Amino acid sequence: MDERVAAVRAFNRFYTGVIGVLDATMLQSPFSLTEARVLFELDQRGRMEVVELRGLLDLDAGYLSRLLSRFETDGLITREKSADDGRRQIVALTGEGRSTFADLDDRSAAHVRDLLAKLTEENQRRLISAMTTIRRTLDGDPKAGPYVIRPPRSGDLGWVVYRHGVLYGQEYGWGQGFEALVAGIVAGYGERHDPEREAGWIAEVDGERAGCVFCVRKDDETAQLRLLLVEPSARGMGIGAGLVRECLHFAAGAGYKRIMLWTRANLLTAGRIYAAAGFELMEEHPGEDSGKKVVEQIWTRDLP
Repeated sequence: MDERVAAVRAFNRFYTGVIGVLDATMLQSPFSLTEARVLFELDQRGRMEVVELRGLLDLDAGYLSRLLSRFETDGLITREKSADDGRRQIVALTGEGRSTFADLDDRSAAHVRDLLAKLTEENQRRLISAMTTIRRTLDGDPKAGPYVIRPPRSGDLGWVVYRHGVLYGQEYGWGQGFEALVAGIVAGYGERHDPEREAGWIAEVDGERAGCVFCVRKDDETAQLRLLLVEPSARGMGIGAGLVRECLHFAAGAGYKRIMLWTRANLLTAGRIYAAAGFELMEEHPGEDSGKKVVEQIWTRDLP
């Protein structure tokens, strides 16, 4: 635990230096980080009770009172008694206060923009993904943002093989033979797929890869859905169903008359997704993977 505490503290020291909050003022402005945060909250919320502002930012009452008095003297805020309770004060930004915050906000955005501009596109995505993970973990909020589905980009095919190997190894004990099977499927797709009749999709949540699926040619009239995967952190969001819908829509548009897929009986969630999408289980037979018995399944459905 001591090593983990040291790692978090080291990260805090590093990051506060990167964004400049160790300076006496924020972004070469007259405001400290706390003062800038007060302006931010007032800009976002319009009018607030002082007691609400103090609780939101966890500030000492005396310190906040002195800060607001200075802001009032500088013409940045107004204070008035609450119509509901004369003992309470309502605080709001003036026009000058909103203009001052807008300038500070522009400086902050420019600072972050310069920070990101030094990074490659891939490293920008990694940074945002890591920041999102930190925020969601410390907030104790497992909810993720909306997902997007996009075509594969450079690096995605390798990720598909890697995540299949890791996840199915962890969850079902399937070994390198299964990973090699996936690698062969992905390699064939990458080397010679016909974009008119074959396609793949990657799902993202908060800029991080969260799932995949591919539609490939089985024969002239039959498409095959392959390599459906959803990351554990993104399950329950409807991503699997969304990826299957993309595959069905593409297969119908490409002129296939039917679509089939191969799966295993212990992939229960996937089976429910396939059944809900109109697939029917057509055949089963016993198999083996890494010394473990499995039941292989073939599902099919006609296309409109």
